[in-house]
Amino acid sequence: QPVEVNVTASAKGGVVMAVIDRGQGIAPEHLPHLTRRFYRTDPGRSRASGGTGLGLAIVKHIVERHRADLEISSIVGKGTTIEVTFPRFPDDAASIVS
Repeated sequence: QPVEVNVTASAKGGVVMAVIDRGQGIAPEHLPHLTRRFYRTDPGRSRASGGTGLGLAIVKHIVERHRADLEISSIVGKGTTIEVTFPRFPDDAASIVS
C-alpha cells in the first residue's frame, strides 16, 4: 500500500512532517508503547518479516535530538499517522550547528 508524506508549516513557524499509511492500523492499547525498544504489537509476525522492534525507538531518539515532537495516531482498519513537529530555529541557528 502507498505511504503518503506531507511537509507543512506549523502554527508556531516550524515544520510538520507527517507519514501516513492506510494499512490495518494499530490498536489503542499499543500506541503508548510503540517507541519502546524491542516492542512489537505482533511478535510472531514481526519476527517472520525480520523486524526487531527498534525502528520507532530510533525515530524517537532522532526526533528528540532535533528538539522536535513525535505524535503517533492510529485507527484500526484505517491506518496510522506519525507526525514530527520541528521547532522554528532562531535566525542565528548557523552558530548553533557549527
